[in-house]
Amino acid sequence: MDRTRLLAVARKEVIQLRRDTRSLILAFLLPVLLLVIFGYAISWDVRDIRTAVLDQDQSARSRELLDTFRASGYFTLSRHLQRPAEIAPLLEKGTVQVALVIPPGFAADLDAGRSAPLQAIVDGSDANTATIVLAYTRAIAQSYALRAQLQGVPLRPPLRAESRVWYNEELLSRNMIVPGLIAVIMMIIAAMLTSLTIAREWERGTMEQLAATPVTRAEVVVGKLLPYLAIGLIDVVLSALLGVLLFGVPFRGDPFLLLILSAAFLIGALGLGIFISAVAKSQLLATQMAMITTFLPAFLLSGFMYAIEVMPRVLQAVTYLIPARYFLVVTRGIFLKGVGIEVLRVQGLLMIAFAVLGLVLAIHVFKKELQ
Repeated sequence: MDRTRLLAVARKEVIQLRRDTRSLILAFLLPVLLLVIFGYAISWDVRDIRTAVLDQDQSARSRELLDTFRASGYFTLSRHLQRPAEIAPLLEKGTVQVALVIPPGFAADLDAGRSAPLQAIVDGSDANTATIVLAYTRAIAQSYALRAQLQGVPLRPPLRAESRVWYNEELLSRNMIVPGLIAVIMMIIAAMLTSLTIAREWERGTMEQLAATPVTRAEVVVGKLLPYLAIGLIDVVLSALLGVLLFGVPFRGDPFLLLILSAAFLIGALGLGIFISAVAKSQLLATQMAMITTFLPAFLLSGFMYAIEVMPRVLQAVTYLIPARYFLVVTRGIFLKGVGIEVLRVQGLLMIAFAVLGLVLAIHVFKKELQ
């Protein structure tokens, strides 16, 4: 591979890129827009849970318990009911998501050291939200019981669990979503950027000029890939900065390790784009093919939106073919856990394998000769 010819192809691609406003927007503006939009739009946190209260005890203890729910920031006590029959209509209409029922004798049971019941009736039409609401309710009730013990109430819970969350202490879904978004967006953008290159040469008729030069297929593919690799790395840096500065996601790992593994991932994705471009020979068709082959698999099958463990076994097997699955582990691991190459060794090797496969496919399919 001749270095002079390689750099000449890369320089030619940079000049073409500077003249193409659409590609520049796709390269620099679209990743930022996608990260900001998806970062704000996608959230699995549940807050301001509309709550109805039926306090049949009307004691200082019951009011103290309700104040604990109110102070948690998760529950909004929007309705105070008088009868149990009022609960069902509110849940049917969706006016409230949960109803808390404190039975008569609640304070007496608590002060006597007996188990004091608290009933939570949850709208289960949204199973995910219902599960989270129940978990919040149990946690707040347990917290109140422990606090009552400290105040001298002889309440003895059968099991005392002490838990501590590592890496995402506040359990914010945004801390998990933003690093995952970087993996998904880079997969899409990288493939789309290079999917236009070869197709653009054919549509503009400049492939004839390229065919008349002594450059080899490998020099064309690698030369065209280099400027987009630099752009992709700039996008990774921009996305990481946005994640930290705009969304407050912690970055605990080595930034150079992230760049190195990102480079390997981007080479594979860029090679895939050139492969698509060489097959399609039309910018419109190449863009559509790149979107279908990258966006849907990366979004749905990488583990970003849905846990791979709960997928059917057939789909679980398919996810092993999705490179974004491994890059997702890299971004989340470096962002949240601060892990190094000793933990990400397997993912790193798979990134390199993806890069080699992308390049080999692109060089093998690309034909410089005119037919």
